[in-house]
Amino acid sequence: MSSNPKLEDNLRAAILAEPDAVLDDKDLMQALVAANERARGDNIIDLRGIAMQRLEARLDRLEDTHRSVIAAAYENLAGTNQVHRAILRLLEPTEFEDFLRVLGTEVAEILRVDRITLVLETTLVQQDPSIDRLDGVLAVAEPGFVQSYMDNAPKHPAREVVLREIRQPNRRVHGDQLDQLQSEACMQLDLGKGRLPGMIVMGARDPRHFSPQLGTDLLAFFAGVFERSMRHWLS
Repeated sequence: MSSNPKLEDNLRAAILAEPDAVLDDKDLMQALVAANERARGDNIIDLRGIAMQRLEARLDRLEDTHRSVIAAAYENLAGTNQVHRAILRLLEPTEFEDFLRVLGTEVAEILRVDRITLVLETTLVQQDPSIDRLDGVLAVAEPGFVQSYMDNAPKHPAREVVLREIRQPNRRVHGDQLDQLQSEACMQLDLGKGRLPGMIVMGARDPRHFSPQLGTDLLAFFAGVFERSMRHWLS
């Protein structure tokens, strides 16, 4: 018998029929290279094989990066669609109270956050009773409250947007979910000349939902549209 048994005829015929399938199979090619190295012996160094291994490692890293980029692009697209849907829903109400209720209910559901609060600064000492009918979506505060609340963390350079964990819950902002919310996004609102500023606070139970490392472009866009809508309602 021969010491080098041949491949079975059907396997040999399959390989000859589709040689590219062998070349495209990473595991099979690695097995063939390893067999070739064993046949050469331990006293021979295959520099070409070493170079190929390094190229394979680089290719694996590039593929991982490619997958990460694609995943991030899909996630960003999904986030953009969410914000667009939320804005379109905000533009539908014809009454201010409905506008605020939609903000605290349907818009919060679309954006997948657990609470949205609109904070408006006012010089009035007595709170309007109609605020109590809005289920906590609207809160009023003394002048300077918004800036003080947002100064507890670094700001985004393009717009006042703060993402952070909630370390000191505020009942005025977080309401009856004071002990449940773990992270928040704060967006300062410019309500026009001669008016005190406002702020939108989105809260989430997940402490990583609004991480400072996340981008703020979509939230800045949402805040920009919202503040323009508020100017319309306040005019």
